[in-house]
Amino acid sequence: TLSPSSAASDVYKRQSLYNAILTVAALMLVIAFLILTWHIVSGPNSLDRLVGMDGFVAIFQCSLATYICWSLNTTVANAMLVIALLGFISTVSVTRFRKRDSQ
Repeated sequence: TLSPSSAASDVYKRQSLYNAILTVAALMLVIAFLILTWHIVSGPNSLDRLVGMDGFVAIFQCSLATYICWSLNTTVANAMLVIALLGFISTVSVTRFRKRDSQ
């Protein structure tokens, strides 16, 4: 049988591992966001910038999902749905009405 102190220690180890995994995920998202920001700013044409903005929407979605995992608060799930729909609609509309870049 487990003593109460060893059970508490086991829970603490699991929580610290969970927080470490979420911290690594958050750091990877920050690095991806910085790389993507550079891609958006220095993109050679508007289509590259559009792909960068799609990536920004995806990274923002992943950031919100990481926040949900960290806080165990699902109230932002509706916001995630709205952001996904707006990202899709904006991408479709921009690609539909995009003019060619001057070469």
